[in-house]
Amino acid sequence: MVLQTSDIREADDAFEQAFRRGDAAGMAELYTEGGMLLPTGRDFIKGKKAIRDFWQGAMDMGVKEAKLEIVEVEDQGEAVIEVGRYRLSGAGGEMMDHGKYIVIWKQDEGRWKLHRDIWNSSEPPQQG
Repeated sequence: MVLQTSDIREADDAFEQAFRRGDAAGMAELYTEGGMLLPTGRDFIKGKKAIRDFWQGAMDMGVKEAKLEIVEVEDQGEAVIEVGRYRLSGAGGEMMDHGKYIVIWKQDEGRWKLHRDIWNSSEPPQQG
């Protein structure tokens, strides 16, 4: 199968839509069985249940929407590397965070799924 950037855009759209619906379980299904999050300030988050719980926690903190912008997509044969920018918004569309990310995608039953997901905020650290 020849990768098209539109394949990854379609997968990103599914992520954004699940987030907008508040569907953490649906978001977790977009990851491979061995999927892993690598968020800032936390250890590895492995597996669909832990991924679901993480995203549910973000939603519970007031994050209502994630917007993803593809910067580049690189086909590595059995995997795809996506580099992009994200923006997280709360109720009313106010920005809660923005930054950059890298996702390693793998094919699973004919669909591209997130396998490794790492991001970093572009917001300056809060002084406290």
